[in-house]
Amino acid sequence: MALRGNEVEVEGIKEPPPPPPLILTPTGIEGLDGIIGGGFIKGRTYLVAGETGTGKTIFSLNYLVYGASIGEPGVYLLVDEDYEDFIGGALSFGWDLEALIKKNLLSILTLLPDFAEKMKDKPIETIVKSLVFNLKNEAMRIGAKRLVIDPVAPLIMGERDPTWTRSYIRNLVISIEKEIGTTNIITSEIPTGSNALSRFGVEEFLAAGVIVLGIERIKGEFIRTLFIRKMRWRPVKPAMYLFKIETGRGIVVDGKIKV
Repeated sequence: MALRGNEVEVEGIKEPPPPPPLILTPTGIEGLDGIIGGGFIKGRTYLVAGETGTGKTIFSLNYLVYGASIGEPGVYLLVDEDYEDFIGGALSFGWDLEALIKKNLLSILTLLPDFAEKMKDKPIETIVKSLVFNLKNEAMRIGAKRLVIDPVAPLIMGERDPTWTRSYIRNLVISIEKEIGTTNIITSEIPTGSNALSRFGVEEFLAAGVIVLGIERIKGEFIRTLFIRKMRWRPVKPAMYLFKIETGRGIVVDGKIKV
């Protein structure tokens, strides 16, 4: 069709095809997937933040244990806890991680003791490349679909200025998403009493979603809270939910807290 005057020639132009539907990765957290529209967007990174003792590690491990149960292997980068203590703690909680490891449904990686010393004077690109290289190799070995870094803070090599730290975390998250392709959780500890959403103030901007775990005192009783602060491209309204931690089940979201 040829047009005249100020009109534009449109003959032969085709409308672009509709974008493919989002592929979702169910978290397996009881009561959560229905709230967030079915799960996490495949290939993206999600931040689980909270003060110490709020359940970040249980949440992250719950995500990987569920993945293993549906045939989606996962890699767990254990950053600031002893491996044997971690395995023993999970077993007492009702999760036999060694059984999953033997079946290549789970891999738990730890940093070498001298990693921080070796990397402290290296440029950002070198540090990120080293981490991503090892994570990618292990993900490929077991066919991982899920990845957890718990927590991201100790991966910061020594005392750095905020600009360096934010650039480092940005490079790490982007590289993991582009080169590994897993659906990821990173955890970040919020300083006690702070209103921040993360340790360094950049994690929440890089993440496709932010879930903040907390402990609140209501009428003299302490309760566990889960706040969905952000969930990109998902039909989710920010809201606060009550949750429990149950042996063998993990995180169980009970319902919205009415205010």
